[in-house]
Amino acid sequence: MNNLLEAIKKRRSYYGIGGERIVPEERIEELVKEAVKYVPSAFNSQSARVVVLFGQNHKKLWDITEETLRKIVPEGQFASTEKKMAGFRSGYGTILFFEDDAVIKSLQEQFELYKDNFPIWSQQSSGMLQFAIWTALELEGLGASLQHYNPLIDEAVKAEWNIPESWRLIAQMPFGNPTAEPGEKDFQPIEERVKVFK
Repeated sequence: MNNLLEAIKKRRSYYGIGGERIVPEERIEELVKEAVKYVPSAFNSQSARVVVLFGQNHKKLWDITEETLRKIVPEGQFASTEKKMAGFRSGYGTILFFEDDAVIKSLQEQFELYKDNFPIWSQQSSGMLQFAIWTALELEGLGASLQHYNPLIDEAVKAEWNIPESWRLIAQMPFGNPTAEPGEKDFQPIEERVKVFK
C-alpha cells in the first residue's frame, strides 16, 4: 500500500519528454494490457478500448493534431500551440483512450432503470484506467501528461488507424523519458476537502 501511495504522490504531468527508450515497448504493452484487464467497470462492462502508438504512428498523431489546430487557432497565436505539439511529438509514444459506445448502448437497453448512468459510469471507469496507466508509467520512470484534443481529431484518428466507429476518443497520453521536472503543485487545505465522522 505504501508503494502505491508513493507512486500516486510522484505521478505528475510531464511536458518535457524525450524519445529515449528507457523502457522496452513490450513492457509498456504489458502494463497497458494488464491495466485494461483489471481496472473495474460498472456491471463489468469492460467498455474501455486503448490504442498504443509508437514511432512514426506516435508522431503522426501529433502531426494530425497540429494540422487540425492550425485551421482553428489564429496564425498570430499559433507559435505556442506549435511548440506544444513539438513537445508531445518528441516523446516515446502516445496512448489513446476510448470507450466503446456499442457496449454502453447495449447495457442501456438491457437495464432501462440505469440507462442515464451508464455513460457516467463509463467515464468514471475510463478515468480510473487513465490514472492506473499514468501511475504505472511513473513507476517505470516515464513522464506523461493527459491531453484532450477530442472531438477535434476524432474523425482523422479513426480514419488513420481504422478505429471502429463505435469507439469514442476520450483522451490522449503522450509519454517519454522525462527531460524537465514538472512545476510545483499547490494543494488546497485537506481539511476543506475531506470530512471524517467517527
